[in-house]
Amino acid sequence: MRVAVVGSGPAGFYAAGALLSADLPVEVDMIERLPTPWGLVRLGVAPDHPKLKTVSRAFERIADQPGFRFLGNVEFGRDLHHADLVRLYDAVVYAVGAQTDRRLGVPGEDLPGSWAATEFVAWYNGHPDYQQLDFDLAVDRAVVIGNGNVALDVARMLALTHEELAPTDATDASIAAIESSPIREILVVGRRGPAQAAFTTPELQEMGELAGADVVVDPADLDGAQPHDTNSERNLAVLHDFAVREPVGKPRRVVFRFFHSPVAILGEERVEGVELVRNELDANERAVPTETHETVQCGLVFRSVGYHGVELPGVVFDAVSGTIPNERGRVEPGVYCAGWIKRGPTGVIGTNKKDAAETVEILLEDAAAGRLAPRPDATAAAVDALLAERGVPVVEYAGWTAIDEVECAAGEKSGRPRVKLCSWAELLAAAERVAAGPG
Repeated sequence: MRVAVVGSGPAGFYAAGALLSADLPVEVDMIERLPTPWGLVRLGVAPDHPKLKTVSRAFERIADQPGFRFLGNVEFGRDLHHADLVRLYDAVVYAVGAQTDRRLGVPGEDLPGSWAATEFVAWYNGHPDYQQLDFDLAVDRAVVIGNGNVALDVARMLALTHEELAPTDATDASIAAIESSPIREILVVGRRGPAQAAFTTPELQEMGELAGADVVVDPADLDGAQPHDTNSERNLAVLHDFAVREPVGKPRRVVFRFFHSPVAILGEERVEGVELVRNELDANERAVPTETHETVQCGLVFRSVGYHGVELPGVVFDAVSGTIPNERGRVEPGVYCAGWIKRGPTGVIGTNKKDAAETVEILLEDAAAGRLAPRPDATAAAVDALLAERGVPVVEYAGWTAIDEVECAAGEKSGRPRVKLCSWAELLAAAERVAAGPG
């Protein structure tokens, strides 16, 4: 049985692993738009969290299994379409994640200096589509809107010192911009209270360990806060600790502001401030705005209120949830989904393993029950012929390995895990050295 897995992040790799370990023989073609695999493990995990990136070793073991092929630099909707995949494979698993950010829906959201956190994260992580962005960090205050781990990543990255940034795989341009920034304050704004924040406790604790930034929490925001699970109980304990700390005069400070929502991003030519409204929580813990407003002067806004899935041409889509409608991963017999495009942008990297296993279980049930139509064209040669006919320069796994070797060798010289190739031209050139052979 031949299966296409579209997307090479954690959900895609875990799905491939589950398929390749099935009782019946399976071949998996992993189709990825970029020349590099691993999705947010490479391009989303914060550079100062190298331990989280070690999950890629499990992905490497999956890629080493017989029957696995990586087809990088192949874009769904341009190089291959849904109709192609259902003809060329016995089954298709879409594991494309949630590729855009949720909007705030407030005036001024698109002013220069107002950014989606996803853009900033992709920029400092070396995503080749985002290196042309010009993040002007020459401001005194930045406001990060959101109370999840991505908001903490953005706030923490802005606060890191040279000594903290230097050993990471953040891009050289981002390290230079953060180090030279005159930012003095990073305000982290959440619409609800500290008990409702979506931070994971280890991420929150890190904010109190920053070498160059004091952390500030208003004790009044913690009054009456009641935990509703173990995570919020631990978060509240950390926030109480922050609230009683005396600032020691570090060059930057990270300030947590709960119970506030932006109602407008202010400025003429670019961001000059944010208008916030004070919220109260109703009986269902929803944020309800009051009459109390304030204006915070700032030169940068990062919007971190969640990811949202993007419709795939030819595939059913629920625009409200940003997911592919499915039942335990089955869209219809022969078409499946896994990861964020299946369940929405929730959970951590490991959550995708169980999620993908559920999808593959359903796929294999359909195969065993004869619900997958025979595909006489489902051969590797047919896929290769079509891509060649369309002039697609495919980056196979050996090409990615060549990119990896170049990056790791450059990193070794400077005591870093890797120095990423950040442009399409550099990535493809490194991959093509394999195709060209020695010399």
